[in-house]
Amino acid sequence: MSYAGDLTPQEAWEKLEQGAILVDVRTEGEWAHIGIPDTKATDNDPLFIQWTFPGGIPNPDFINDLSQQAPEDRSTELVFLCRSGQRSIAAAIAATRAGFTSYNVLEGFEGEPDRYGERTVNGWKNRGLPTNLGKN
Repeated sequence: MSYAGDLTPQEAWEKLEQGAILVDVRTEGEWAHIGIPDTKATDNDPLFIQWTFPGGIPNPDFINDLSQQAPEDRSTELVFLCRSGQRSIAAAIAATRAGFTSYNVLEGFEGEPDRYGERTVNGWKNRGLPTNLGKN
């Protein structure tokens, strides 16, 4: 593994409570229409940096954007989140290569789809972790 490790959503929340910073790498459309994690109960606000743009176009400035927004002290742990836990793996690998301690959130924000294609099985929001959706 080329990053610090994979975390369940609950383990990710525990890391955030210990001072790690959440980095949501989904697209602006996902943040606006699907919701975002609510980290008010932790010491750090999340960072919102798109790994890809709509259509899957890679963000060529991802590491630069991350370096500008993350603490200068690269020992602060970063926890990467996407929809299902796939884009966040790539982001965690890239961040690790740039010198950050990086984790991936398994299941992502929405989790895997059920047999009908609805994302209701698992993931950050379906596990009841705080979101801006008002359900938690």
